[in-house]
Amino acid sequence: MKKLKLYKEEKPLKAVEVLFCDNNLLELQAAIFAGKDKTTFLDIKEYHGTVFDILAQAETYISKNIHWRVEFQNFKRVEIPEIPIDAIREALVNSLCHRDYFKPEANKISIFQNRVEIWNPGNFPEGMTPEDYIKGEEESVLRNPLIARILYYSRDIEKWGSGLKRMYDECNSKGVEVNFKNLKSGFKVIFQRDTSLPLKTTTLKTTQRTTYRTTQRILDLIKENPSLTRTKLAELLNISQDGVKYQIDKLKKEGVIRRKGGKTYGHWEIIEPK
Repeated sequence: MKKLKLYKEEKPLKAVEVLFCDNNLLELQAAIFAGKDKTTFLDIKEYHGTVFDILAQAETYISKNIHWRVEFQNFKRVEIPEIPIDAIREALVNSLCHRDYFKPEANKISIFQNRVEIWNPGNFPEGMTPEDYIKGEEESVLRNPLIARILYYSRDIEKWGSGLKRMYDECNSKGVEVNFKNLKSGFKVIFQRDTSLPLKTTTLKTTQRTTYRTTQRILDLIKENPSLTRTKLAELLNISQDGVKYQIDKLKKEGVIRRKGGKTYGHWEIIEPK
């Protein structure tokens, strides 16, 4: 603690409490709402712990409750979120670095049908606007430099300052609109969602991830030996033939593979993406 300069006059500073003590006043409130306002909520959670705990819990909560799609890139199945996870993480880190720890309010995550909001009780530096940072014209002003420094050491912060610009650039490159609001009560980052998607959240469950791994393994085996039969694939993967048939049929429907020739003497072809 002393090497990290978290002690003063042989006493731990306030930053030690939120960084390393489980029993502290830091709180995260997270909720999912049915529509575009706070009239009806579908889920609500409260999290407590250190800054590191809150950061991990917040990222997991958002990741589980936004939409993901799957694409094949270079014959590998890639999961792509509707909002860039790097931008979400940057917003969460900023909300913990720049909040006012003398205020009792909790950090908040609100997931609406059309947007995701991340709010913290900490006002923007006086006389500055988010646009000043997006343009890269201002240096970062840290409200809690000790907390920011420890997050930098732990690699939760990749670079000093420029967080808003990185968020903006990352979202802009993915075609996602992000807005920043400096409110009297604090600061809010708003990620716009695709309203054409259903309200239902798409959590990537363990069973889904297992399916993705099985699909990728099938593609790898076919690349190594295009003549493999479904029976042999089932044996190599240690799953049922029905399971292999389901995966093969899905890959064929998605236009990833095709069968040339009959069942006995035919072979598989992986279709090159155009």
